[in-house]
Amino acid sequence: MSHLHLTPDDLANAIRNVPDFPQPGVQFKDITPVLADARLFIGCVDLLTAGFAPGSVDAVVGIDARGFIFAAAAAYTLRAGFVPVRKKGKLPYLTHEQSYELEYGTNTVAIHADAVRPGSRVILMDDLLATGGTAAAAAALLQKVGAEILEITFFIELSFLGGRAKLPDWPVRSLVVY
Repeated sequence: MSHLHLTPDDLANAIRNVPDFPQPGVQFKDITPVLADARLFIGCVDLLTAGFAPGSVDAVVGIDARGFIFAAAAAYTLRAGFVPVRKKGKLPYLTHEQSYELEYGTNTVAIHADAVRPGSRVILMDDLLATGGTAAAAAALLQKVGAEILEITFFIELSFLGGRAKLPDWPVRSLVVY
């Protein structure tokens, strides 16, 4: 199976829009139909890893939690390691942490202290770019540990929320943009 005949529009058409979830006014982008269809899921991973040859990346870093799905599959495709960036308190070993602002309050993401070596070539990956706070914090965390971020890649981008503006120092690529 290959993405040769798969387009971002094919993926967009499979994303289910769920109004008022998890709260009124939110249009939730449900990716489970893409995940459940082998052709779409494999094609999506192929598109997310396009431009990178196996062995050209040391690790694919996935953001908690749905980013893990794509990043783990991408790491396999690229013959790279998979590194999770999780919410504070979820990783069992020594961690580096990075806090970021939310609309009300702050949140913190963490990475294992030994997960990425200085100079490692990484792709940062998540399912969705919204306001960009989590991705910017994860990128700052990777910079803190000395990683070289080759690209920040998303399956979906909600461009009207302006998240890309919080990632000015890195190449950013999204497959499906709303």
